[in-house]
Amino acid sequence: MSEWWTYRPSDFLLFSPRVYERLIETHNAALWPLQLVGLLLGLVLLAAVWRGRDGDARLALAALGVIVGWVGWSFLGQRYAAINWAAAYAALGFAAEAVALVAAGAALRAPLSMPSALRRATALLLIAVAVVAYPLLAPLDGRSLASAETFAVMSEPTAIATLGALLPLRRRLALALGLVPLAWCLYAGMTLWTLGDAAAAAPLGTAALFLAALALGGRSRQASGERLRSR
Repeated sequence: MSEWWTYRPSDFLLFSPRVYERLIETHNAALWPLQLVGLLLGLVLLAAVWRGRDGDARLALAALGVIVGWVGWSFLGQRYAAINWAAAYAALGFAAEAVALVAAGAALRAPLSMPSALRRATALLLIAVAVVAYPLLAPLDGRSLASAETFAVMSEPTAIATLGALLPLRRRLALALGLVPLAWCLYAGMTLWTLGDAAAAAPLGTAALFLAALALGGRSRQASGERLRSR
C-alpha cells in the first residue's frame, strides 16, 4: 500500500475533464433557455445591489434563496452527484442556505448597514463576474459555448453572485449566510484546479475577495466612526 503522502489531488478525482464538460453540456441542453432568464435575474440582482435599498435587499435575499435551492437540487443533486458523491452533501448545504436566505429576507427589517465603498464595489464586481464574465470562461479556456456556466443554472456562478449580494449586509450576518457559498467556492475551485481548468481562479479568487472585503471594509468603517466621534 502506497504511503498517504504520495497521493496527489488528481488521485481522488472520480471523473475526467471531458466527463465534467459533458455533464455541463447535458444540463444546459435540458434547461435551455433558462440561461437567458438567469442572465436577466442576475442583472436585476446587480441593479438591486447598486441601488442599495433595504427593500431591494430583502427581495434579493429571498430570490437568491429560491435560486440557490433550485441550483442545489437540479444540478448538484440531480446531475453532479451522479459522478461525484460529495455533490449530494453539497446539495443539502445549498438547501440549508436557501432556507436561511429566504428566512433572512423575510425576517430582517433593515439588513443593510451602509457598507464601505470597498465592500460595495467588491459586491458589484463579484455579481458582474458571476453573471457576465463567468459564462465567457468556457470559450476562453477552449471549451464549447454549450458548456458555459451561467448564474441560476450552475453552482459556481450562483455561489459567486450570492457572496457578492451578501457583502452589503452587516458583517456577522454576511459571514454567517456566506459559509455555504464560501465553502463551495473553495471546493469547486480546488476541483477545477485539479482538472486543469483555468476557471478555478474565479471561485478561489471570489473566496479571497469576499473575506478580504469583509475584513478591510469593516476596519475602514470602524476607523471612520472613530474619527467622527473624535471631532
